[in-house]
Amino acid sequence: MQLASIDLLIFIAYVAMLITIGYLVSREKSGHQKNTRDYFLAGKGLPWWAVGASLIAANISAEQIIGMSGSGYAIGLAIASYEWIGAITLILVGKYFLPVFVRKGIYTMPQFLEQRYDSRVKVVLAVFWLGVYVFVNLTSVLWLGALAINAIAGVELLFGLLFLGLFSAAYSLYGGLKAVALTDIIQVVLLVLGGLVLSYLALDLIADGRGIIAGFIELTQRAPEKFDMILAEDNPHYMSLPGLSVLLGGMWVVNFAYWGFNQYIIQRALAAKNIEEGQKGIAFAAYLKLLMPLIVVLPGIAAVVLIPNLERPDQAYPQLMNLMPVGFKGLVFAALVAAIVSSLASMTNSISTIFTMDIYARYQPGRSEKHYVRVGRTAAVISLVLGMICAQPLLGQFEQAFQYIQEFTGFFTPGITVLFVLGVFWSRTTANGALVAAISSALLSLVMWKWWPELPFIDRMGLVFLICLVLAVIISLLETRDTAATHRGGGEAVAIGEISFTTSQGFNLAALGVTLILAALYATWW
Repeated sequence: MQLASIDLLIFIAYVAMLITIGYLVSREKSGHQKNTRDYFLAGKGLPWWAVGASLIAANISAEQIIGMSGSGYAIGLAIASYEWIGAITLILVGKYFLPVFVRKGIYTMPQFLEQRYDSRVKVVLAVFWLGVYVFVNLTSVLWLGALAINAIAGVELLFGLLFLGLFSAAYSLYGGLKAVALTDIIQVVLLVLGGLVLSYLALDLIADGRGIIAGFIELTQRAPEKFDMILAEDNPHYMSLPGLSVLLGGMWVVNFAYWGFNQYIIQRALAAKNIEEGQKGIAFAAYLKLLMPLIVVLPGIAAVVLIPNLERPDQAYPQLMNLMPVGFKGLVFAALVAAIVSSLASMTNSISTIFTMDIYARYQPGRSEKHYVRVGRTAAVISLVLGMICAQPLLGQFEQAFQYIQEFTGFFTPGITVLFVLGVFWSRTTANGALVAAISSALLSLVMWKWWPELPFIDRMGLVFLICLVLAVIISLLETRDTAATHRGGGEAVAIGEISFTTSQGFNLAALGVTLILAALYATWW
């Protein structure tokens, strides 16, 4: 279905505005040459509102909007646990992990692992993250984005992929993280506005024009099974969201790995002016996360009533947009593309950061700042090209892309979480213990996936996390008992006593507010 002229004008205006603003904020003062601190960490000058907006813009993308709406269509409100538990995870990351990362003065998560353990752990995880970002995250955003553009505007998939890649490069490649983060403010406003408009219009359609309250009540009456937050064992989607394990088990492993130790997310907080600005930005992002199910899950549930019997759940959001009136469709379409390109820009910037600072600079030390920035830009371009080439072969056959992404990354996230939790909170953890945890995570997950298929993947992640934790502790205890600390091959342990976890009154009140809201939401929709 083609967009009307007014919708196209709205969309074209958005594209032109974003590219222009990206160029303007990327310019440096006369005589200043952009260096790695400027390009990869926005000159360490982001205010809290830019940090918070950029965190959400990097997170909410095609796989989140299209994928979670599809899961909302298939599963229901229970999929919102990824969003709501993510909100409280952000608060914990801001209080307990961000101060450690800022004190270390790092650019990337692999750099922390090198400082805490050794270069082997750094290289292994850097290579892993590069692979996942390019062949899982980047490809999924490109593919689902191209599918959405195809369903809404009738653009061929190949041209959709090319457009998204070129658009994200056009406004972010020159300026780096600063261009990405500052334009993300516009992206988030548009994303929230467009998503709320879509939810409003969908509910109003369900109520035949009687308003969103009447529409929501009717939706809960016509699809009551879609409003269970904790799924029973006889639910057909229990394997995806296994009951109380969502609240008490592996879901926490997913969220800590994503919000605390994921380069293209935490990089925004590392680029804050100071620790206090970073924490305020994280608190702001936590409240935006509480709002996200209204934007990414509720439309999918509404589609159960408005567009039943879809061939694929991931068609829910694009097909729902085709029901929107002229003008509104252009706004919602621009919001969807805003989410896609902001995540693409974030991912490519983080890919270039890890490749340049953790891989290239290791083997080509002492080169000029200008040279490293140029290498970073080249790495970003290559990653986009690889993502566009691999998108369809890797993702074309999956019905619920969001669930695919969680399933695949769940092979590795337990080990990553063990590395960082022990690395921060237990000084006796050794590099060999960390390596065993990282490698065991992938091997154990693969074995359980192959020979224990009836185990829900969230439970699998929780179980693998516990096993990897025990293995890392045992090996570390054996090494520290038998070998002098100076010969362990480990890096500098984090001196917890030297780091203040005291947070401002404003941050504490924000944390309390998030906790109370979550308690009310789960009590209501249990």
